[in-house]
Amino acid sequence: MESQTERDAPVAIVTGAARGVGAATAARLALRGYTVALIDIPAEAPGRVAPVPGPYVAATGSDLDLAAASCVGRGHAWAADVRDDIAVSAVVESVLERFGRIDAVIAAAGAVAGGAPIWETTNDVWRSMIEINLTGVFNIARATIPAMLASPEPRNGRFVAVASAAAHHGLPQLGAYSAAKHGVAGLVKALAAELGSSGISANAVAPGSTDTAMLQASAAIYGLSDPRDFADQARIGRLLDPDEIAATIEWLCTDAPAALTGSVIDVDGGFRP
Repeated sequence: MESQTERDAPVAIVTGAARGVGAATAARLALRGYTVALIDIPAEAPGRVAPVPGPYVAATGSDLDLAAASCVGRGHAWAADVRDDIAVSAVVESVLERFGRIDAVIAAAGAVAGGAPIWETTNDVWRSMIEINLTGVFNIARATIPAMLASPEPRNGRFVAVASAAAHHGLPQLGAYSAAKHGVAGLVKALAAELGSSGISANAVAPGSTDTAMLQASAAIYGLSDPRDFADQARIGRLLDPDEIAATIEWLCTDAPAALTGSVIDVDGGFRP
């Protein structure tokens, strides 16, 4: 059972929270005083919709438990596949029943697949990329925004999606992924327009080449033996650390960017495709 202090704390939901940017964000928000609901779907979980085609390796239950443990006693793990709208809604209902509020939502769940030009892209790759990277953001937004709007005024809600440098650039052999991330940017801009003066902002961050499992899979897709080869795409000359992306997301969840909504913020080290 949660303590009264935890019950009174702001609550954040983070999808894709088992590792990478999601885990780093969850840890930062916990240190800031948030109670954090970490959502991910371990590779071995029975609720997983389908594996991601190609070299991408999904997180495990141990990854999710470790990420929750890194949240200084404020992290709580739930297993759900963001592609499954019913499962996502059930987790959100559980969070509301347990903590009574939602103050910030971070849609960080993602995966990468590809390796062929668009005209040779399989249906499995296309569906997987759209469903995880775009529909997953839609599902968590649809499940959480009504509860955020139901909170008393003045509101100070935050919705942040993790897009990608691929939201601005067409990346060869990653057409489905690029399309999905462009979609995330459009979804966030539309959501911001709809939320208007409600007191809830909607923004996205667009990371460049970040040292994560997704970058390892991208390297394999491009036939690279070392993901650090992607450092050449950044003007800063190195890969980004997930915590550097998380730092921007954390800032977006503070009072400071109250006038910022409908924006896609590049956190890409000066990405040059």
